[in-house]
Amino acid sequence: MTCILVTGGAGFIGSNFVRYAFHHHPNWRIVNLDKLTYAGNPDNLKDIQADPTSSQRYRFVHGDITDPECVRAIFSEEHFDYALNFAAETHVDRSIGDPGDFIQTDVYGTYVLLEAAKEFGLSRFIQISTDEVYGSIEEGSFTEDSPLNPRNPYSASKAGADRLAYSYFATYGLDVVITRASNNYGPYQYPEKLIPLFVTNALEDKPLPLYGDGRNVRDWLHVEDHCSALEFVLLNAGAGEVYNIGGGNERMNIEITQLILETLGKPKSLIRPVEDRKGHDRRYSISTDKLRTLGWNPGHDFVRRLLSHPLWLSRRSLLG
Repeated sequence: MTCILVTGGAGFIGSNFVRYAFHHHPNWRIVNLDKLTYAGNPDNLKDIQADPTSSQRYRFVHGDITDPECVRAIFSEEHFDYALNFAAETHVDRSIGDPGDFIQTDVYGTYVLLEAAKEFGLSRFIQISTDEVYGSIEEGSFTEDSPLNPRNPYSASKAGADRLAYSYFATYGLDVVITRASNNYGPYQYPEKLIPLFVTNALEDKPLPLYGDGRNVRDWLHVEDHCSALEFVLLNAGAGEVYNIGGGNERMNIEITQLILETLGKPKSLIRPVEDRKGHDRRYSISTDKLRTLGWNPGHDFVRRLLSHPLWLSRRSLLG
């Protein structure tokens, strides 16, 4: 049985990947290592834990990737084939207020995992990075060969981890693949990010705090498409390669905001412009030609998937 380590598997993207892998690969054993910070919720995977086969196929470990003893103990016990590192501090606003936690988790934590991967001889290590490492671009799109230009502590910490992971391929020959994905949306997202925050606020007739003029542009990728891309890269990519993962759905924040209000039948008067974030990147845009040429394509239409989310129908939180 193939054994994989998923770090940060109780968070938004990590829990979706655990679920995706569990249902698509019955011959995989999945070990989920998560510190359970504010953004990690074990209930995200209660359906997996309740599955009759979970005792053999799924294990949750409450632990910190920055703890070398914890990480080495898990590697010794499980004999992993693959590892996917989702564990990270990810919120830009929080990184501006307290950068230290981001450096510790995103950079040092990645170092601890890479050391264990090198020592125990993993077949492949996937470092989950972000398109934010490229910085902002006015026209065109970044490719995997574009220089990195992170502009806030969060993206700088992810860029550091990104390049540290690559160095273990270049220096030690560890099979490392790096992915840089655009903004994700979908179920189980903690309600501090734009879409779940604005949806939950609108449902409660609370103000929607929109930064600046709202014309900042992001590409939106459904989390299930992200998971399928990671599966594809894990099984098909070349060692040492970098792959952009995007949904091809560039939208201004004001467009997203208006779509949410229109769908819920809420007035535009709920929009409350607030002072722009420090160092707020204007536009992210990545080319996904490299991954598409290899054979992967996103399968979800942005508007259709956003509007068909159970939240719109049941008025339940995205955490449910």
